[in-house]
Amino acid sequence: MSESKSTAIASHFRLGGDLDVLRLGFGAMRITGAGIWGPPRDLTIAKRLLRQVVASGVNFIDTADSYGPAVSEDLIAEALHPYPVGLVIATKGGMLRPGPGQWIPDGRPVHLKRACEESLRRLRLSRIDLYQLHRPDPNVPLLESVGALVELQAAGKIRHIGLSNVNRDQLAQAQSIAKIVSVQNSYNLTNRSSEDVLQACAERGLAFLPYFPLAVGNLARAGGSLQTIAAHHHATAAQLALAWLLHHSPAIVPIPGTSSPAHFEENFGALRVSLTAEEMAQIAT
Repeated sequence: MSESKSTAIASHFRLGGDLDVLRLGFGAMRITGAGIWGPPRDLTIAKRLLRQVVASGVNFIDTADSYGPAVSEDLIAEALHPYPVGLVIATKGGMLRPGPGQWIPDGRPVHLKRACEESLRRLRLSRIDLYQLHRPDPNVPLLESVGALVELQAAGKIRHIGLSNVNRDQLAQAQSIAKIVSVQNSYNLTNRSSEDVLQACAERGLAFLPYFPLAVGNLARAGGSLQTIAAHHHATAAQLALAWLLHHSPAIVPIPGTSSPAHFEENFGALRVSLTAEEMAQIAT
């Protein structure tokens, strides 16, 4: 294994220019029941996990009104309110959940405004730090959906606006009428289809929040490069996958989610893994 110098990375990201967040957040989707539907099997463990997240130093939690639905937001408030100074809670609106396994975009302004009000109530906030359009609705012009968020921002209901599941053209379209501070797309070692969106975020000072950041596929197979490098660092494949993201671009703020306190501790350990440029290239191939 090469002993070439590890690449230094920034430990924090300045979200929207005014919110200092650790570059490893927590995705609160999996503190719900099976299929992201209903309450978790053990409410006590879910609340303990949320408190553990904050106690560790993580100060960015991402959720959505559709997780449960409503369950994730309710649990965050029950476990953490009154919130510690510096904790940034991001949520999303624009997705309906009529039943388990069903996800239907609803980007109508009337729906987004109502959804934001309900998230404010559940989270016990007067203003949401980061409110994200969960997914563009093919039946509603994107600028109408984003325009509703601009109105909510002007009314003091949200601090910053983010997007999720968008391509580069949609990002540019939204930026024509709003200050966008983040994009949340699926991105990991085995799915880099949003590389152009990531590059746009890096160029424009936006945070890129990769969801499903831990997918490693065949890269984690026995004898593979990921396993070899992980062993050298006394780390796991999941920690290497997160460390690769942190080193790949300073715009990336991974938000791995879990329902397990032990799994959270494993993910958090990725912050201690320093990779060389050679290791980065080996992992990516």
